[in-house]
Amino acid sequence: MALKSDDTNYGAVAVTLHWLSAVLILLLLVSGFRAGQTNDPAAKAEILGFHAPMGITILLLTMARIVWWWRFDTKPGAVGRNPRWQTLSAKAIHLLFYVVMIGMAASGIGMFVLSGAGLIVFGGADGTLPDFDQYLPRTPHGFGARAIVILLVLHAGAALHHHFIKRDVTLKRMWFRRGDAK
Repeated sequence: MALKSDDTNYGAVAVTLHWLSAVLILLLLVSGFRAGQTNDPAAKAEILGFHAPMGITILLLTMARIVWWWRFDTKPGAVGRNPRWQTLSAKAIHLLFYVVMIGMAASGIGMFVLSGAGLIVFGGADGTLPDFDQYLPRTPHGFGARAIVILLVLHAGAALHHHFIKRDVTLKRMWFRRGDAK
C-alpha cells in the first residue's frame, strides 16, 4: 500500500490517521461522558488525566489530517454515482468533524485554563476539581460532544450503507488493503 492516495484508494497515511482518530475519538467520548457523570473528585481527576492528553492528541491528529489533505495528498473520487444531496452531505459531515473537533479542543483547553483544573489533574497543585459548569467553555464542550456522536452515527451509517446496501468498495478502500474500486 502506497503512502499517498491514488484515484481509487486511500493511502496508508490517510487510512492510519482516519482509524487512529476514530478509535481515540471513541475513547475520548467515553471518558468525557464518564467524567461528566462521576461525582467522586479523585475518580474524576483520574479520568481527566487520561481524557485531556487524549484530547490534545486528537487536536494534533486533526491538524495533521488537515495539513496532509491540504499539502500532500488528494482524496480519491467517489465510488459510482451518488445523488447530489449525498455528495454534499458527505462533504458537510467531514467539514463539521474538523470544525467540531477543533472547537472541542479549544473549549477543553479553555475549561482547564480558566478553572485551574490542569494543575490539579496533572499534579502541579493540590485542591479539588472545580465545577466545570461554572465556566463558559463547558456549554460548547458538551454540545460538541453530542455533535460528534451524531456525526459519528451519520458517518458510520453512510459507510455501512455503502458496504451492505450499495455493495460498493467505499468502506474497503479506507482500510489497509486496497479495495477494487468499481
